[in-house]
Amino acid sequence: MGWLEILVLAVVQGLTEFLPVSSSGHLVVGNALLQTLGSPPVKDLVEVSIALHMGTLASVLVYYRREIGRLIGADRRVAPLLIFGTIPAALVGIALKKGLPDAIADGLLENVLVAAVMFPVTAAILVIASRRPVGDLNYTQLTRGKVLAIGAAQAFAILPGVSRSGSTIAAGLGVGLDRQSASTFAFLLAIPAILGAGFLEALDAVEAGTTGTPMVRLAAGFGVSFIVGLGALALLIQFVRRGKLAVFAWYLVPLGLAVIAWRLGVFGPVTGS
Repeated sequence: MGWLEILVLAVVQGLTEFLPVSSSGHLVVGNALLQTLGSPPVKDLVEVSIALHMGTLASVLVYYRREIGRLIGADRRVAPLLIFGTIPAALVGIALKKGLPDAIADGLLENVLVAAVMFPVTAAILVIASRRPVGDLNYTQLTRGKVLAIGAAQAFAILPGVSRSGSTIAAGLGVGLDRQSASTFAFLLAIPAILGAGFLEALDAVEAGTTGTPMVRLAAGFGVSFIVGLGALALLIQFVRRGKLAVFAWYLVPLGLAVIAWRLGVFGPVTGS
């Protein structure tokens, strides 16, 4: 993979991993658009994806380093809750990627129309979350039932077009967390989720064999996704604190409608895959 491709992907990954617009949905739509325009399939995507995911994981670890430190001490009861909250996404992810034939799993997870329909669904989730009364629970006070509800929202976000951060923050607000706690718990929950996704991608890389992307390019992708992800994470936290998550709906709804129109041939016949 060339320098330009990996750097562009790193910027997109860093932005969409944390902003509530769905990184998976953008990847599905972007790949389809590039192939429609005549670009060949992207090579080395698995190993590059691992590097970029690790970059965004590092940004979470750095941003929430104090909270992570407290998980070892005063907040140690939260660590088992994070593991418990990851179970729904883990079960769904493994079932889809390892329990179903590749054609069926890819037909769902890489479906452009699914992503297009889910973009407005994410927008609706964000609008509803923004209009909810502000709760007063701290994430250290969560019960297993409430954690399971947040975990179920994260599992739903496996679908392309559904934002993981938007869904989990909205679910946190829905179970009564204050805004700060909702965003903090959502991104602490992202740590095992991103690690799990990286592990599954690593298994795919082992099965497929390496394609030999130079380490210096992978390192550059890691660094860019880390820096951009850190900025996107800080930006989203500001939107959450101000109760302004609905702002992103102004982008997601037109995007979803435009992609649906494109795939249904409103703008002319669709070519490519």
